[in-house]
Amino acid sequence: LMKPTPAQLDLACDDLARRDPVLRRAYRDVRIPQWRHAEADFATLARAVVHQLLSVQAAATIWRRVTDHFDGNVETQSVLRVDVESLRGCGLSRPKIAHLQSIAQAIEGGALSFERLAQAPYPAAHRELVSVKGIGPWTADLFLMTALGHVDAFPGADVGLQEAYRQIAGQEDRPPTAAFIELAESWRPYRGVAAHLLWAWLNRQRDLSGR
Repeated sequence: LMKPTPAQLDLACDDLARRDPVLRRAYRDVRIPQWRHAEADFATLARAVVHQLLSVQAAATIWRRVTDHFDGNVETQSVLRVDVESLRGCGLSRPKIAHLQSIAQAIEGGALSFERLAQAPYPAAHRELVSVKGIGPWTADLFLMTALGHVDAFPGADVGLQEAYRQIAGQEDRPPTAAFIELAESWRPYRGVAAHLLWAWLNRQRDLSGR
């Protein structure tokens, strides 16, 4: 796993384009998307938690402060030992700090194992992640997709994905999360590739508009 090859992505994109006209347009415009890759470690999970329910810019600012606070090494033991108020000073809410510490405790205690996740099929890996307080479905799928290369992981609550689909489909409103996740069932076993096509398309539109 870890990261699909360009040839695998090409086959998946062809398949998705045949099945869904919205993805066909995305594929026509962006071709094979660059796969987002991250390390399979605590810092990747922590970064996803920081980004939950925040704008990209706000989350990036807070995450930069957090990494600076830990001298570039966001690790389990450091997060468990840190003074909570110092993390509040970085811009983190108390619930998010509690989530980071819950995840760190799960890793330290063995309830969450990156080695086990790397060997597990997608459904089992997803179950292990969401069983930890602080890791919701969006964070779990983002981690499985970027850190472990699962091509069918799908963070359906991602506003960027919903917005890309809305724009390409010419719809007035973004699809509700539940409906969007149901729609994505038709993209299996390449939902993660569909996500990358939609992200790539949205980024291209932002580049073209100069935003």
